[in-house]
Amino acid sequence: MMKIDRRLKTEALQPLLKRFFDRTAGKIAELNKSWKPESGSPVFTVKGRYTARGWTEWTQGFMYGCQILQFDATGDEKFLAMGRENTRQLMAKHVSHIGVHDHGFNNVSTYGNLRRLAREGAFEASQAEIDFYEIALKASGAVQAARWSRIANGTGYIHSFNGPHSLFSDTIRSCRALNLAHQLGHCLMGEGDKPISLLDRAMMHIMNTLRFNVYYGKGRDAYDVRGRVAHEGIFNMTDGQYRCPSTQQGYSAFSTWTRGLAWVLLGCAEELEFFSALPADELNLTISHGDGIFEEITDKRDFLKQMREAAKATADFIIENSCADGIPFWDTGAPGLANLPDYRKHPSNPDNPYEPMDSSAAAICAQGLLRLGRYLGAQSKDGKDYWQAGLTMTRSLLEPPYVSENPKHQGLILHSIYHRPNGWDYTPPGKKIPQGEASMWGDYHAMELAVYLQRILQKKPYLKFFD
Repeated sequence: MMKIDRRLKTEALQPLLKRFFDRTAGKIAELNKSWKPESGSPVFTVKGRYTARGWTEWTQGFMYGCQILQFDATGDEKFLAMGRENTRQLMAKHVSHIGVHDHGFNNVSTYGNLRRLAREGAFEASQAEIDFYEIALKASGAVQAARWSRIANGTGYIHSFNGPHSLFSDTIRSCRALNLAHQLGHCLMGEGDKPISLLDRAMMHIMNTLRFNVYYGKGRDAYDVRGRVAHEGIFNMTDGQYRCPSTQQGYSAFSTWTRGLAWVLLGCAEELEFFSALPADELNLTISHGDGIFEEITDKRDFLKQMREAAKATADFIIENSCADGIPFWDTGAPGLANLPDYRKHPSNPDNPYEPMDSSAAAICAQGLLRLGRYLGAQSKDGKDYWQAGLTMTRSLLEPPYVSENPKHQGLILHSIYHRPNGWDYTPPGKKIPQGEASMWGDYHAMELAVYLQRILQKKPYLKFFD
């Protein structure tokens, strides 16, 4: 169980943040120089060098997003120039990509960050440039919303790249794309020129992710532990009925792949911030049950309550099931953990011979814990605890063995795991498990986490995806 340092002050992390951004500058610049876009998107490192893996191109926006966040953190305009030009030249295909659930990853990380910084006045941008970012974000949100599976209760979800039957926990973070496009005044146009609300679809997707992929300890099945997350929900698309939990990158459908949990935790925390800022009358969600009967959901408080419950359940689960320093293993049901029965009582050891850690899950969870703690408020016990847990986890990530101190290693944060079941992660000679490598999503979320905290320390505008 994470040993939360309740005395740790946010200010105490400032030296670690400075050292981190000092190190990332050279690595980000070198990767931009050495990487050839025609090779695909950089996904994870092998022997310290980034490599591609043609599953989907879901990490290209993270590469350029790191460049933009480096500018955000340091004001070094060469990184702004990199991120600006790479976004302009190379990201358009992701805006119109109908085959993935990753729009919130690729496009909010690039077009979204550039728009945010331009509107803050961090760099000089013409209205035409801001319009360019906004039309990309509008289109991205609508294209993502069109990837829609309708289910028996009249609602639906954004289906994963596995097909219409598949509801991924990852995709809750792509709801940012729908909500941002909605805020920009956009909608999806359907058959017969019917406008389809992007906000409605985001709400339905979130509700179904929390209903079918998150567990609350209420006896849903024999493995219903509060806060456990299934990576994937499977539906029968003939009648729209839910069938079973599943996983693509976790150990099993009945264990928790920690990065899947991380997406839910951070996704809920961010969406709580977004929906709480909306007027109550914007949350009038109308659901067609397919038989001519429509249901209108108008209780904003109930929708926010669902997200709070899921966020707190997943936060408590990751705190309970991480090592003492806050770093989790890649899956809480990984079979090798039987050889480490007391792992939760000790700091993490990525050099153990049984199961790999996943620093990328920690980077995502840490931001989720901080946002949730801030949302609940420093005056509440839960708010204080989650904030301190987020600080504790962040400190572990920004220190060895997780922060990458070798300037020749292209990664920023080490000991990340991509796809353990498929064996895609590099195991060094003489070792029994993958270790020592980085991932592009882990690096990006570590950057985003560091920028989030630095902005708070420097009293800059709060980091959020929406206005």
